[in-house]
Amino acid sequence: MQGIRQLTTGAVMLAAAGALAGCASIKDHRGYLVDQALVDAVQPGIDNAQSVEKSLGRPTFVSEWGRKDWYYVSVDTQQAAFARPRTKNQLILRVSFDEKGNVTAVDRTGVEKVARINPDSHKTPTLGRERSFFEDLFGNIGTVGAPGMGGPGGSGGPGTGPNGS
Repeated sequence: MQGIRQLTTGAVMLAAAGALAGCASIKDHRGYLVDQALVDAVQPGIDNAQSVEKSLGRPTFVSEWGRKDWYYVSVDTQQAAFARPRTKNQLILRVSFDEKGNVTAVDRTGVEKVARINPDSHKTPTLGRERSFFEDLFGNIGTVGAPGMGGPGGSGGPGTGPNGS
């Protein structure tokens, strides 16, 4: 009897440990692996594009318009079971260059720039009247070719359409 009780207790403890392991959060890193000593070594007025590439590597992306700034993006996320990942730490390093390729500025931003948006009710508001699914599906039956609507079989002549055609 006591052996069955110990076996049951052990099974319950094992199930509880398995359930808690399923609730552990998942940590993930995306993007640039930051080496703080190398990032601090990039100095405006001293470095150029070639030395930055040798120190930090190729950027995550380069700006398309205006100055050709280089961006290094590093994001650490944490995700609970059955939930969306949440940004915990973020570093965006922007290295700006002049026309000759010399570093003019090094800017850093963090998680304070992350925008949290909450869409409203999974529905996009539109102008006009509300129509049901069936009105959308069958609403145009009989309107194509109806008198006064133009088109084949309609009585509208040239110059009666919305664009004068």
